Amino acid sequence: MGKKVKKEIETPRKEPFEPLPFESKTPATVVLMLSSPEEDVLAKACYAIYKFAEKGEENKLSLLGLGALPPLCQHINHEDKRVRRNAIMAVGMMAANVDVKIALKKLDVIPSVIEKLLPEEETVVHEFATLCLSTLSVDFVCKVQITENKGLPSLIRLLSGPDPDVTKNTLEIALNLVQDHPNRAALGELGGVPPLLALVRSEFPVIQLLALRILERLTLDRDARAAFREVQGFEKIMDFINDKDLSDLHVEALRVVSNCVADRESLLLVHQTGGLSRLIQLVALSPAPALPEVQTSAATCIAMVARSSENRKLLHAHDVETALVGLLSAEGDGVRTAACHAVATMSIHLVSKDTFRELEALHVVVQLLSHSCVELRQAAVQALSSLTHDSQLNAAAVEEAAGVEVLVQMLSEGSSTLVSHAAATLANMADQEPLRCRILTHGAAAALVGPLQSATTTDSLLQVTRCLAALACEPHARKEFRKAGGLPPLVRLLSSRHKEVRSNACWAISVCANEEATSVELCKLGALESLQEINESPNRRNRFSEVAMFRLLASNLSVKYCVTGRLASTDITTDGFYDAGPVRPGDKVMTLEELSKQHVNRRRPVLVANAAAKLQAQPSEETRTSRGKSRDQKEGDKQQRDGDESNDQPEPALEKLWPPPCDTAFQKLVTEATKSVLILCDPREQYVTLARLVSEALGGAVETDRLHEFHWELHLSELKFRRRSNVVPIGSVCKGIYCHRAMLFKKDLERHSSSSI
Repeated sequence: MGKKVKKEIETPRKEPFEPLPFESKTPATVVLMLSSPEEDVLAKACYAIYKFAEKGEENKLSLLGLGALPPLCQHINHEDKRVRRNAIMAVGMMAANVDVKIALKKLDVIPSVIEKLLPEEETVVHEFATLCLSTLSVDFVCKVQITENKGLPSLIRLLSGPDPDVTKNTLEIALNLVQDHPNRAALGELGGVPPLLALVRSEFPVIQLLALRILERLTLDRDARAAFREVQGFEKIMDFINDKDLSDLHVEALRVVSNCVADRESLLLVHQTGGLSRLIQLVALSPAPALPEVQTSAATCIAMVARSSENRKLLHAHDVETALVGLLSAEGDGVRTAACHAVATMSIHLVSKDTFRELEALHVVVQLLSHSCVELRQAAVQALSSLTHDSQLNAAAVEEAAGVEVLVQMLSEGSSTLVSHAAATLANMADQEPLRCRILTHGAAAALVGPLQSATTTDSLLQVTRCLAALACEPHARKEFRKAGGLPPLVRLLSSRHKEVRSNACWAISVCANEEATSVELCKLGALESLQEINESPNRRNRFSEVAMFRLLASNLSVKYCVTGRLASTDITTDGFYDAGPVRPGDKVMTLEELSKQHVNRRRPVLVANAAAKLQAQPSEETRTSRGKSRDQKEGDKQQRDGDESNDQPEPALEKLWPPPCDTAFQKLVTEATKSVLILCDPREQYVTLARLVSEALGGAVETDRLHEFHWELHLSELKFRRRSNVVPIGSVCKGIYCHRAMLFKKDLERHSSSSI
């Protein structure tokens, strides 16, 4: 046998591939390289994408469309340091694009980016990681992700870093975060205040500005203010303000101060460290006035300090009024506007009101009412409304400064703020009768109609109705307001959903309803039904609704009689009083004019008493030949009329005669009663005689069991038919029962109210 020989076949040894230089001008090719397993290729591809994205928004969108974002986000956590660095650079550069930002949110990239904030990472990684977060942190969901992934401690640590770009990006993130209340307290608790205060003194203005803006938002939180005080934050900010070389940032610093004085503890610190004096120096015009922007912010800060009564006392002790009055004449609309706001707040202090008057501030503020700047005019009229509140002397000073005419003109302007404060000021002044009359000479009552119809804010409606209630004390004001068409919008306010608006509307109506003409018109517009509805509701009833109802009925006794069924001895009726019968609650009580225009119906007649001589030119009502006839004579006339019923001709309808003509028969009865009653000395005899005359005029005494033979209802129906109207003059009635006799007796009695009766 032959010997087998085994032949070994050796596999060739692997040799490394020579580096291949590669260039690509196609982004798609570079994006494909992001899938390479080689670190060197990945690093170069990520860097190439970063440079490409740096050139503009279109390139970022192109890369997004090519699918570059998902692999880049994965490479953020790559083991190779260069790949991680270049990947975060590319992602940070692309993140500024809106569409890329939306895509990053979907990829949940924030936890990976926060990991790149650790101290062991390179500064450039910190720079682009914070750049990425600065764009994402604008979104609320991203803010939550940053805090939930413990991003705040890393960000606070980076605030003390040496690189200004990292610091700037970190500050932008922090500014976005502190827009939400929970993050303010968290930033203070984690020690974020000291590095922020240190950055206020940075050599880079943009960093100073961002740090101050963060502190402004941060100090809105009470706990954060406590942390701010613990590290002497206020003293450091005041030192910053004292540095004149940093005056361009004093506005931002003063906003921080404004927040610091919001609570009592901070204000005491401000006072103890001389902060109030420094604030007042900033608004003072001497010896060296500050920049207008700084004065504006300082005045705004003072207005915030003055929100509490104790603070106003402290400011008054520092003579802040003198400084503010000086600012009212300063250059710059913003400065004067801020000064007016501060004056308005300080004027809540009664002593300050007097001080401002003594410094002639009211004359200056009145002049500002005619300024072309709307914001300044609004602030000026707000100051006047505060200055004149509970101050008769200040109200008189406004009138002396010729402010009434301008204030009335403001009522016709479209700005609800102007209207509101102008109406408030006029209402304050109208408490004094001479000033009220002066205001009305400028047509203020009619000027209130426009705001009532078009007011869009609750406050403007409240102040306009308050002003109306103050002015409507004068009869000619009520007449002017009524003729200008002010009653319909006023009545509509009774249906307002706002409790205070309804209450003020009731108040104004209670004043306007002090005269019959206005009361009748209000009832015609449905005010009575609205007030009834309000008073029946425990939730809607208010302190003025019942008063308004009482005044409305007291000035319109015909309606009162219909609603309540009774009149008091003190209720003195006038010509035109009518009895339309009782009405159910909620039903509309019609006016005499409306009733006279109705067709004849089966309801009881409406009896009207009218002896007004001025209406005698109108066609007269049916009169009897003589009210002095005896009862027998009247019965004979009645029988004759009954026999000639078929020959009765209908009279002209009353609806064609408006206002109603004089009731001459009623006049004759009054004359006869006067002659018969006034000759008597004993009051009891006078009453008895008057009652007998009334009884004889309306059919005489009737026994109860013979009442069915009296036929008074038939008689009244005949009168309605002959007149072709539901309205019947009381003087034409020959047969009447207790209600008719009571009405006639009261009217006769009132005619003799000036006599011994």
